[in-house]
Amino acid sequence: MKHLFKSTFAILALTAAACTGRGDKAQQQQAQTEPEPPKTEYGIVVDDYRTEQGVVAGGQTVGSILSSYGISAAKIDRLDKAAAEVFPLRQIRAGNRYTMFLHQEGDSVRRLDYMVYHRNPVDYVVFAFDGDSVGVATGARDVTTVRRRHTANISSSLWGAIMEHDMPYALAAELDDIYQWTIDFFGIQKGDGFTVIYDEKYIDTVCVGIGQIWGARFDHAGKTYYAIPFKQDGKLKYWEADGKSLRKQMLKAPLKYTRISSKFSKSRLHPVHKVYRPHLGVDYAAPTGTPVHSVADGVVTFKGWGGGGGNTLKIKHAGNLMTGYLHLSRYAPGISVGTRVSQGQLIGYVGRTGTATGPHLDYRIWKNGTPIDPLKIPQEPAEPVAEASRSQFEWVRDRIVAELDGEVTDAERITQLDSIPAATVLTVRDSTATAAPAPATETPQP
Repeated sequence: MKHLFKSTFAILALTAAACTGRGDKAQQQQAQTEPEPPKTEYGIVVDDYRTEQGVVAGGQTVGSILSSYGISAAKIDRLDKAAAEVFPLRQIRAGNRYTMFLHQEGDSVRRLDYMVYHRNPVDYVVFAFDGDSVGVATGARDVTTVRRRHTANISSSLWGAIMEHDMPYALAAELDDIYQWTIDFFGIQKGDGFTVIYDEKYIDTVCVGIGQIWGARFDHAGKTYYAIPFKQDGKLKYWEADGKSLRKQMLKAPLKYTRISSKFSKSRLHPVHKVYRPHLGVDYAAPTGTPVHSVADGVVTFKGWGGGGGNTLKIKHAGNLMTGYLHLSRYAPGISVGTRVSQGQLIGYVGRTGTATGPHLDYRIWKNGTPIDPLKIPQEPAEPVAEASRSQFEWVRDRIVAELDGEVTDAERITQLDSIPAATVLTVRDSTATAAPAPATETPQP
């Protein structure tokens, strides 16, 4: 392509001149008068173009967009074949952006040379047109990673605290994933709080998401729960400060971001029948279609109509435990009696089938056939940090805790989690100064 990657050749030429090592005065003067490299975007020299932005509409295709810019059906067909192995044209999604690079010819004629389709804020695809030739290339924009440390007190919910303190919304989902076995986010209380260290990703000055969570401390119901990142058996997991796994046998809840509308009770006024009767589960009010996940590994033992419970699933787990999921609107694909499911696996969706006044999940647990309160089930932790890795874990832990306390220097920060040396443990100073965030520093990805 006549313009694509032209800047690359210019940069290589300048690099070759700079590496000759001659350094005479004439060459220095010549270097001072060398023109600046041409401006490029997405690998395209943009000096001779004007651009137009657009958003893919529902039902719109690459072909319909290109045809509106004068690209012939024959050329679109060639592009479709050329893109098959790189980025099939059918993969474009409504709501994503695109940028058109137009070359002006005369007063009224314009020619489309490039279309850039933005797959997400970072990744893009370039469709190039040069006479009868077409080309397809993928790329990614440069991302700057900035390390952040934030502290927040909770007045209503985790999401509310994230928004009140102007943190990325994705941080709430990440913290929920890390602490989902340990903290009941439906039982968050006013006065709870957290401190978290994380990477924030930027393109230019625009935040495009978050990266590694480097550590967290969550104060909940009078207890403190740390989340220390450490790799064991090649997998990154989060651990308590004493080396116990944050992962437990069962998730705290089978769905996210809802509210408890009714708790376990031996005598509850039934909202439909208006009589007092036992309610041997926990009701989570949530919109129809909210995903429901298995709280632990197990085997499906029942799938079908449960009378007043509507569409019901029951799953048998280790330790003579069984869980039930009632009032589902539908089941996840592949779920049937005898199916083995993993902890966190999608099994169905919230509904209001059976006897129900509104969409919700009635979640139940039985131990040895006896109903027990799902909110009070004892949790057994997963395997702790191995004894052979203990010194390395403590080396990481002490630096993370120091940074959470705001007392770590740049040189002491953990910036990667591979090849951790078994070094002298950093002494952590006693401090509660968590109000001011640590200075932002760029860090590599783990």
